[in-house]
Formats: sequence, C-alpha cells, structure tokens
Amino acid sequence: MKKILITGGAGFIGSAIIKHFQESGHEIFVIDDLSFGNRDHIDVPNDHFFQEDILDRPKMFDVFSAVKPNWLIHLAAIHFIPYCNEHPFEASNINIQGTMNVLDAAAEVGSLEKVLFASTAAVYPISDVAVKEVDALGPMDIYGVSKLAGERISKEFHLRSQIPTVICRFFNAFGPNETNPHLIPEIQDQIIDGKRTIDLGNVKPKRDFIHTYDMAAAIDKLMNEEMNGVEIFNLGRGIEYSVEEIVESFERELGEKITINVDPARVRKTERMHLLADVSKLKQRTGWESKWGIDEGIRTLIANKVEQ
Repeated sequence: MKKILITGGAGFIGSAIIKHFQESGHEIFVIDDLSFGNRDHIDVPNDHFFQEDILDRPKMFDVFSAVKPNWLIHLAAIHFIPYCNEHPFEASNINIQGTMNVLDAAAEVGSLEKVLFASTAAVYPISDVAVKEVDALGPMDIYGVSKLAGERISKEFHLRSQIPTVICRFFNAFGPNETNPHLIPEIQDQIIDGKRTIDLGNVKPKRDFIHTYDMAAAIDKLMNEEMNGVEIFNLGRGIEYSVEEIVESFERELGEKITINVDPARVRKTERMHLLADVSKLKQRTGWESKWGIDEGIRTLIANKVEQ
C-alpha cells in the first residue's frame, strides 16, 4: 500500500483516479482549493483532504511534511482553454508557479518514490497524423505554454531530487463528475435538458477522447512501472472522433435524432483539425489497453445524469 498525494484530486480526472487507487487499497490524500473541483465527488476523510491553494508555498511544505507521501500525482491546474485564454496571467501563474511550489515541497519531503506530472496534448503543434512523444513541440495557446513550462520544471525537479518522474500528456478526457464545460458535458447537459437541437461551435475537428476510468488504469500502471529518470507518455486511445461523430453516439444511445446548430459565438477562431495520440509507447511499456469506448462512456454519462 502506498500513501498517494493527489493535487487537484476533486476534479473529474482526479475523482476517477482516487476511486481506482482506493479500490487497490492505497491511502489517498488530496490537495484541492475547490475553485474547479467538487468535494462531493471524492470519498476521502476530512483529515486526508487539504483545501489549499498550490500558490501558497509555505502551506505546500506543511502538507507534504504532514503527509509524507510515497507517490505524488500532480493534477492541479487551470485547464479549460477558453478560461485560460481569458485569464492568461491567472492560468500561467497557477500552472507554473503552483507546480514549482508543489515540486519544491516534494523534493524536500524525503519519502517520495515517484512523481507523475499531468501535462497535455496541447504542447504539440498542429499535425494531421498521430503525435508521438518524441515529436517537436509547439503549443498554440497559453494553456499549452504553461504545461510545457511544467514539463521543464518536472525535468529540473528530477535532476536535483533523482526521484523517478513521469510526464503524462493527457488527451481529451471525458467521464463522470466533469467540472468544466467541455464538449461532451456540454452536449450531455443540453440533451438532459430535453433539447434535440443543440448549440455547438466547431463541428469538424477531430479529437482523441479517452474515458477517465481508462486514464486511471493507465496511471496505475505507470506508477507501478519500474523506471528511472524522466519518462514521457501520451495518454489517449489512439482513436479520433469529430464533434459530429460524438453527437451521433448520443443519438445511438438515445434512439433519437439530434440536430446541430452552429453558434457563431462558440466557434473558435483558431482551431486544429486533428489531435490524435500515438499510444504505442504506453502500451508497449505497461500492457495497458483501453476498455471504454465512446458509446459505452456516453451511455453511463446519460444514465448517471438521469439518476441525479
């Protein structure tokens, strides 16, 4: 059993990771200021939950000293791209300075065996083919820039601490407990509200959507994989879907026709047409395979939302 400290653990990816590791018998501790996360999404005792801002540097040292974790999974960030674009200083400050504070505290605690830093596919430039970890980088927005800085900080952290460090580039996550208005929850909310003509923005771009339960299983394998130094892994399914194809999946699950209304206010001025992960490294190193397809994932989202 490991003592695992997860920053940003009350977010929707964090809640899936926590549930997965709890089922494996690990002891979970969480740092989250609840600016985007939801305390109700995680079943963690109050003495294992720290409602703190990662920008509070002394508090980060206090928490690490109190917990003495074996593993750190650093998820805390502002990652909704439209919000990042509207609040570039806030986003870059939390994503960069906050990461520095967390990793500086991690370097001093003395109990850590492994660290995982949650990066993003947004560090890659536009590409019409699946991107590999060794490809050239070129973020298009402040979010990608801030996460690329986080990758550099993670590498520097390893150089001074010698703690094995995983940089995991997340592609488009979906699943229960979503706390930001990304594409799938936006469609879901309009559908649950009874709409069958839904307002969306760009409908042609394709993305690599991965369920948070699959992400949690992959992170489990990465944390248990023997490694030294710094290792970078893409985390997606290696399958891409257009917005129109996602809507078609909702249609299949509902058994009803859905009409898309393209709302000019929702259309991004700069858009990449493809964002697809090459996940061969992850699969070859860990044996991980995706278990959740789009239809299965959307089916559970609709069922869970109706039950609520």
